[in-house]
Amino acid sequence: MKDLEEALGQFVLYNHLLQRYDPNRTLYLAVTEDVGKRVFEEEAGQVLLEDGIIQLFTFDPIAEEIIRWITQP
Repeated sequence: MKDLEEALGQFVLYNHLLQRYDPNRTLYLAVTEDVGKRVFEEEAGQVLLEDGIIQLFTFDPIAEEIIRWITQP
């Protein structure tokens, strides 16, 4: 949970700055598929996605490829 809190704080800060200085860009949080399953399938993670607080994608660090986009409205 501590890692999620820290990542969320950084994401919110960067997202606000990006919206101010380059509003045509979208910020995504990138996590490994394992982290995505452990954190964002839990209630706290689901709330962040469902409420549109974060945009997320998971990736495979070995294959260096995106596995899935997990975004909500």
